[in-house]
Amino acid sequence: MFAPGTESLVKQAREIQEEELQRFYGRISKHLLSNKEVAVEVVDSLQRLHLIVSATKYARTAVSNSVLCHPERKPAPQFSTQLYGQRGALPAVLLVGQAGNKEDLLPLCQHLLKFLESRQPEVQVPKHTLPILSKIFSFSPKILSEDQVNVVSRKLADWLRYASVHQGASMSSGGFFTSPRIRQPAPMTEVDGAVAGDFFTVLCVGQSYTEDQWMNMYTFSMMKNWLLTYDTEGTSNAESDDRSEVDSSVMSMVSATSSSSRLLPPKERLREKAFEYCHRLIEQSDRKALKRTDAELQKACLVESVAIMDIICNEDASYVYRAFPCIKALYGRLSPDLAFARALLPIAQFYLNHSETAAVDSEAVFYQVFTRFPAELFNEPMLAFEFVHFCLHNVSVLQEKVVIYRHSFPNLLKFLAWNSPGLISEYVELLPSLLAPETAIELLHSLLDLPCLAAALDLQHRSSCYPALDRAVWDQQGSKITASLDAFRQPSYRGLFLYILRPEAGTGDTIDRLSTLHEALEGMVESPRVVRCAQIVPVLLHIYFNTVTQMADEKLLNQLLLVLLERSSLLFNIKNFSTEVQRVFSTHLQTLCKLHPPLIVDQYKELLEFVSTTTSIYSKENFYTHAVWVIGEYLSVSYDPRCTVELITSFFEGIEAVLFEITQVRQSSSPPCYSPRLLTVLMTALAKLASRSQDLIPRASLLLSKMRSFARSGPVAVYFSEEDTEEIITRAHELINLLKLPNVAQFVLAPSTHGDSPRWHRDTNAGLPQRMRAISGLLHNHSNFLPA
Repeated sequence: MFAPGTESLVKQAREIQEEELQRFYGRISKHLLSNKEVAVEVVDSLQRLHLIVSATKYARTAVSNSVLCHPERKPAPQFSTQLYGQRGALPAVLLVGQAGNKEDLLPLCQHLLKFLESRQPEVQVPKHTLPILSKIFSFSPKILSEDQVNVVSRKLADWLRYASVHQGASMSSGGFFTSPRIRQPAPMTEVDGAVAGDFFTVLCVGQSYTEDQWMNMYTFSMMKNWLLTYDTEGTSNAESDDRSEVDSSVMSMVSATSSSSRLLPPKERLREKAFEYCHRLIEQSDRKALKRTDAELQKACLVESVAIMDIICNEDASYVYRAFPCIKALYGRLSPDLAFARALLPIAQFYLNHSETAAVDSEAVFYQVFTRFPAELFNEPMLAFEFVHFCLHNVSVLQEKVVIYRHSFPNLLKFLAWNSPGLISEYVELLPSLLAPETAIELLHSLLDLPCLAAALDLQHRSSCYPALDRAVWDQQGSKITASLDAFRQPSYRGLFLYILRPEAGTGDTIDRLSTLHEALEGMVESPRVVRCAQIVPVLLHIYFNTVTQMADEKLLNQLLLVLLERSSLLFNIKNFSTEVQRVFSTHLQTLCKLHPPLIVDQYKELLEFVSTTTSIYSKENFYTHAVWVIGEYLSVSYDPRCTVELITSFFEGIEAVLFEITQVRQSSSPPCYSPRLLTVLMTALAKLASRSQDLIPRASLLLSKMRSFARSGPVAVYFSEEDTEEIITRAHELINLLKLPNVAQFVLAPSTHGDSPRWHRDTNAGLPQRMRAISGLLHNHSNFLPA
């Protein structure tokens, strides 16, 4: 969210018309291309222009063409001379932001490099040069040649290590009869007030800063990107391995001396100076800052320093042995205090990359990261974002080397439950890596219970904020939420909440009293956080099933089918949640049975109980319809030799009883509460089963013959459209005609032995093959076998 003043400026920028914008371009261009000094008003205009271009749909290249460049796309001569003042840096930033390709920036880049390459002492490199150069190589890394990279690396190393340790000169006002005089520069101080020792860093404090100190700070701010972009061709891996095999510690001591570091090539020298700089920052971060802003700066510097040291160690393994004592001590200092959680993530990254090289145990580090962070800091959005991206960046290594990673999904899902809108795309990518055969079922239950987790976290957070004795504050939350808060603190519900908030997998796939938990959380069903969380569950379920079916064996597939049947009626009562989840279940029920048709026989007791109950229709019609369809499609000896006549008869009788019950028409009966599609699927499944056990054909034909009178009855005719009614009658007609020729029926209604061949159903998963219609038409042309 923007501040009110900022939001007003953005609104004004978005309302500007294109004609007005073009006139604005022209005025700025006229001022910049004149020989006059850039005035404050022009700088303000450039800032407004940058805001307009950022906040609107207008083409950004127009800024480069109309304002900053001549028609031949070269920077204006006056622009070059004005570039390096505090005001003139803004046009350069605009030029970089609007560049379309490398050629747009090449003249500006060459101009900047001339300043860096100058050996004349009177030529002072302006402090805005480095930020602009950093933007240029971020936009186009290949813009610098190898020689130019070496030149910049050499300058960066000097600015990092040899900036002044005294504050910038300040002017005293003097007395009435004396002229102003320059005060003697005071030394820089540490964040705790002590006089700064060693060399200058960004954690040195002063009233004013010299140019070389500004260059030092700018250099550190761009060091990470510079090393990632241009240090990959430094010391080769083979050379690094050889050095570490001989005697890494000795070579590190030699390279640490100032005299030897000056003899190193530019890239390696920069690496050395950056390492020393980060080491000093880590030492400085141990000082107790006098100001809160300095304490926050210490944390930011820790994050950046450890990340830079990690990059250096990746390029040259000999640095690992110098870095680990420092990193290990830093972890020991920070780990007890969760206020440093964001600083501990780069430390975990360092351990992940280098603990094997240094033969250091990293289990304790990852145990803390994956257990304490999500459990206690789930409501920190920046930590959540950085944590999830840490997992994504290292997903393959975490799967292979960190045992706790795949078992920590109950904790990892807490970040998603609390911050669901902002992290959905990341979790869609991360979820497959959390799947393992031994925890797949528990993960499925956890995804289905994600809204419950969001509600429980919300209650936990509220409970910690509001004292139990302060009922007035509790009552302000609303009666429903207060009831759930009461349940959260009751001992009888403690086990349920402990399970849903568990940190690791392995305590059980789910809990027996899940419906009791839903009752306890009933007051949270309308919470915006819970509702948003429920909306992302179907997306994650699709990802889950698409992944798990690639690794599942027969045992796991059977377990998945049982979960679908069980949880289809055991979901948190949020509006539309059950409907959406059951739609996902329906899709993947077909997938599971197609992948392994013997599932029908394996779980025949549970499936038979499910399809034989009419209550399943009214609460989950879509899922029930798909369950009936897979039974009719895959309950066949062609798929499983265990499919006996007795088994077919059992399913036939169950489906027959349901169809008979829902099609009974009484004078007092209410309109049907199901779709015509359900009827056609039930009729089709009944005919399919009858064709595989011909003793059942008379019973099937008798029931089908009653469909005309049912469809034309008063309550049904009012509820169903004429098209729906005709579809029911036509389907029954075709099935009766087909069952009169059992051998033909067995051929037409038999399941396809080729799972990938088209079946040409008239409607998805519910109709019959078109060939059945053709045969019916040929055999019974112009006849009607349905009773009046």
